[in-house]
Formats: sequence, C-alpha cells, structure tokens
Amino acid sequence: MDAIQEAFVHRLSESGITLNEKQLDQFENYYKILVEWNEKMNLTGITDRDQVYTKHFYDSVSLAFYIDMEKVSSLADIGSGAGFPGIPLKICFPHLRLTIVDSLNKRINFLKHVADSIGLEQVELLHGRAEEIARKHGHRDGFDLVTARAVARMAVLNEFCLPFVKVGGQFAAMKGSDPSDELKEASRSLKELRGTLGKVHSFSLPVEESDRHIVVIDKKGATPAKYPRKAGTAAKTPLI
Repeated sequence: MDAIQEAFVHRLSESGITLNEKQLDQFENYYKILVEWNEKMNLTGITDRDQVYTKHFYDSVSLAFYIDMEKVSSLADIGSGAGFPGIPLKICFPHLRLTIVDSLNKRINFLKHVADSIGLEQVELLHGRAEEIARKHGHRDGFDLVTARAVARMAVLNEFCLPFVKVGGQFAAMKGSDPSDELKEASRSLKELRGTLGKVHSFSLPVEESDRHIVVIDKKGATPAKYPRKAGTAAKTPLI
C-alpha cells in the first residue's frame, strides 16, 4: 500500500468504513482501467491518481457517511458516467445489488468491462434514458436507494430519479455548491413525485476542501402514472 492508498484508507476509516486487500486491489484496478479507456473515450477530465482517489473514489463513498449502507439492499445510480458513485459504493459494500442507468452505450460497455475485470457480482448495467427505464416493471418504485452525482438541477433530477425509489426509500442527490436555490425551485417536483426533503448534509473534500452537499429525499408514495414524462421533457420543461 502506497501513500495515496494509505490516505484513502485512513480517511474512510475515520467514517467507520474499512477496506480489505481485495477491495483496495479493486479500486486500484478500476483506476487503471479508467485511465486506459479514457485515452479512447471521454470518461473524466481527472486522471491524476491522487485526484481520482480523492475526487472520484472518496467523493463517491462519502454518501455512506450519511446513509447506512448496511440497511440498503438495492441501489440505482442514474446517469452514472464513468461509474460514480455506484461502482466505488459497490466495492465498499459488496452486498449491494447495483443497477446503473446511462444513456451512452460506450459508457455502459466500459462499466461492463470494469465489473468483469475487478470481479463485481450483482451489477445490472442498463443502456437507456432514465425516463424510459423508470417505467419498466422491476425498476419503477423498485429501489431502496437511488443516487445521481452532478447530473442536473434538482427540479429535473427529481423526475429522473424519484420514480425509481420504492415507497419508504430514499433518493440522494450528490451536489457540489450549496443547493438551497435549487431546492426552492424543486418544491413542485417533490410534491408531484411524492417526495419530501429529508436532510441536506454538507462537508468538504480532503486536501483541496471543495464544497460537497448531499440532498436526501424521502419517497412517501407511489409514482403517479403520468411520471416520468417522455424523454427530454423534464430537462426542457422542468416541474417548477
């Protein structure tokens, strides 16, 4: 274990998350595959190893500082891109049944390669628009926890993500800057999609201290039949 991994392990252990050798190997191999594939396709602007461990891996796992992952069986990551936060959370909590939805097939192929290469099981990778997949049996109102990291404003995200959450489950939006204005704008979408604001957690990333916020929404009722609307509608005409 080198200094970068030691710092990563130490920071996670401060929040009660311990990693074994196998998990550390999985993170390191994930990093190597990310950098290799990033030369062929645009997955991330961050490739420096130290920065990937902090800004992608640690940042992804930070969700588990505020939500007890041991009580979560099924996790859906919407618009996951290069697999954040879903894959790092799955590495740390192997019991999770992870579903990742992404609209770009190239990224899904990358994630299949990652999952196969580092030995992740119970990972479902779906190519398609969130608005279409959320209407499918087994996915609609189907997950304990749904997350999205830096995908869109809350008024749009609620329509992408809340239809996947089971009644009594949670949606956690992972944000950078203070989401207060977004949350005011999103009040109608929350009401329409049967969500209520639980809590907003804020913290800073280690070393560079950039702001992070995790918005936790509780799902109070089944998704109304008219939602989500057709693909593209939420982004063009959000529920505000």
